[in-house]
Amino acid sequence: MNITLSQVQALFGVSSSGTASGSAAEAIPALRRATADGAEAKGIAREQKDPVTISALAQFRTALDKAGTIEQALSDPRILKVVAPALGLADQVGNTALLRKALLSDPNDPKSLASQLGSTWQNAAKTLGVYKTGLAGLKDDKLVTTLTNAYVKYQYRSGLDEGQAGLSNALYFLENAANAKDVYSILGNTALREVVTTALGLPDAIAVQSVEAQGRAVTSRLKLDSLQDPRQVRKLAERYLINAANEAAASASSASSGDPLSTITSLAISLRV
Repeated sequence: MNITLSQVQALFGVSSSGTASGSAAEAIPALRRATADGAEAKGIAREQKDPVTISALAQFRTALDKAGTIEQALSDPRILKVVAPALGLADQVGNTALLRKALLSDPNDPKSLASQLGSTWQNAAKTLGVYKTGLAGLKDDKLVTTLTNAYVKYQYRSGLDEGQAGLSNALYFLENAANAKDVYSILGNTALREVVTTALGLPDAIAVQSVEAQGRAVTSRLKLDSLQDPRQVRKLAERYLINAANEAAASASSASSGDPLSTITSLAISLRV
């Protein structure tokens, strides 16, 4: 019996390309498709019918109904699984204690935890508003609807990243770049920071530098007033997607060189049993 490449790929879930993150050449067309009239509305409509999304939202509502205190609610993984992504903090879902403390802090207080963590956290605390409304505020129908819609939108957009690396960040950037008041608003916002630093070719290592040094690195390469020009914002988003695709390809290539599955796949090509 011949052990073929396709059989090994099917058995272990390895794609023939080694990655599903798109290419630099596909980056701009992918952005055009995602921003075409009606594209997002159709995508969100499909996402609303997705069984995984439906299940997550059902568990969210059940847990919210059973919560006895705001602290309990913000400690429940079923609630945080929806709330964190809906507020732009998807990468913090596992940081339960940090999320609870930050979202319960006053975002209007410059010394609060939310304020100190940056604009993404500060805006999240403001949107949620539970630092002053408590559990009743979190259970408010209007807020629940807002969180639900935001979560579905997050699920839709994060799915786009499977086809083109960074596409969800690029879409967020197109919507929110003009709201950045200064360079620190960019650095304090996870998505804006990722797009700008990647588009400008700044290394990840700048994260260990002082905020002031990071700010100078950005402003030496980018005129902040250009973020008020939709055409310039679009160009920056496109440059980000191209760089993100190249980085994803390089990362996939590096990983595959030492990946046991790559070895198995290679053997499948040459071995005939």
